[in-house]
Amino acid sequence: MNANGRSWVLVLAAVLIIENLWLSYPALRGMVLQVEETDVARGRAVAQDLGCFNCHGPNGRGGVANPGSEGGTVPSFHEGTPMMFVGNDNDIREYVLDGAPAAKKARESYREQMAAQVIHMPAYRGWVSEGDVDALVAYIRAASDLLLPADGQVARGAALAQQNGCFACHGDMGSGGLPNPGSLKGYIPGFIGEDFHDLVRDDEELRGWIRDGSVPRLRDQPLARYFLQRQRVQMPGFKEHLSEDDINALTAYVRWLASGEWRTKQLMAN
Repeated sequence: MNANGRSWVLVLAAVLIIENLWLSYPALRGMVLQVEETDVARGRAVAQDLGCFNCHGPNGRGGVANPGSEGGTVPSFHEGTPMMFVGNDNDIREYVLDGAPAAKKARESYREQMAAQVIHMPAYRGWVSEGDVDALVAYIRAASDLLLPADGQVARGAALAQQNGCFACHGDMGSGGLPNPGSLKGYIPGFIGEDFHDLVRDDEELRGWIRDGSVPRLRDQPLARYFLQRQRVQMPGFKEHLSEDDINALTAYVRWLASGEWRTKQLMAN
């Protein structure tokens, strides 16, 4: 083998070593890159760590039997179900810390109702930090399906996002953070924070992501293209399934999510 051949072998070996180190040490990758974790994504992780999904079902989707309870199952965090149990964000906080809001625990009828069911909500006071409670509240708010935009194009976009499974990959309310092996940062980006702004420079790029599953600015850049092709979960292109009006409505809704307006909305009426 001549000198040029040996040089290419050494370069290739170095590239493979660097790649393996990069993939084997997520903590190092997190130090090198700006790895984001939204409060909602953190709350989902805290819920997983605390065993919340053991009773509330996978990803809080419900369906776990609870003999003796009024509904027959442990409540879901989704599909508007929280409105039957909480009146505001503080009620969520009291469920996490004390097993139920103080006002409910004071009622004899509620205590009798709880005594009749097999599974009871545990109290985590002393087990979770204040920051973890805040993250759990943010997650349950986002998962509730109760933070909706007003009527119009944005509301139509919200319905389309649900119908087309956008949140299955991008997380509740587009909070991001779900795993994506082989991707640059190791997770699927959300619609909030710097990840979104890095990937979406303007509305035309946002429409491009929805329509084609990628944008020329990244497809034409060799390193970006490498990771786009390498990641296991690929962004689908919806151009054969959505009209331009649909894509514009989804664009308006994603912009509404990115603006953070939903964060200040009241979860539900008291």
